[in-house]
Amino acid sequence: MIAIEAEHLTKVYGSGHTEVVALRDADLSVSRGELVAVLGPSGSGKTTLLTCLGCIVEPTRGRVVIDGTTVYDEGWALLSLKRLRRRKIGFIFQSQTLIPFLSALENVLIALDINDVRGRKARKIAHELLDYLGIAERMDHMPSMLSGGEQQRVAIARALANSPAVLLCDEPTAALDTERGKSVMDLFKRVAKDRDSAVIVVTHDHRMVEGFDRIYHVKDGTLSA
Repeated sequence: MIAIEAEHLTKVYGSGHTEVVALRDADLSVSRGELVAVLGPSGSGKTTLLTCLGCIVEPTRGRVVIDGTTVYDEGWALLSLKRLRRRKIGFIFQSQTLIPFLSALENVLIALDINDVRGRKARKIAHELLDYLGIAERMDHMPSMLSGGEQQRVAIARALANSPAVLLCDEPTAALDTERGKSVMDLFKRVAKDRDSAVIVVTHDHRMVEGFDRIYHVKDGTLSA
């Protein structure tokens, strides 16, 4: 089943002589259980693509369908994006963005609370995710007490808390050394298959995408397979 699909996705900033085409007619389709990489140098349009797919930035033109629901059509939002993001999309960023005054467990619980999942059920889900990602023994630690790789595992657990159809990852290994970076990428491979999510990873580092199902390339705003 296709989890996310984009057709002719275009993002233009400015107008007239200041116009910049950050993304041009991008077509992409990723199924549940599939792990896809988007490779390209800084400034190529990778993050613009990801933020348009994730309903953070509104495209200028094009169509986006997430888990069978048309989100954008010709650049117009067709439904409440806030609700859709909470229920259908998980985000992982270069910086882990964990809440510093909450423990690892509490950082996962807050994602569940936003979707009205609380109490014993929420704690069970959070415990299972942290255990699945090999970080359960550190669940009571604050982010400052965790290594970069451990923080990223907590961020992944938080992103998976509401069983998203799509997991979008923006340079998730940029702050990690090669060994820890490859370990995180291996986790994404497991997540795609075990959790039946479509996982899209944006990166500039071709060394990190070994074993991915497909690889897209972005150059000057143009996406190619």
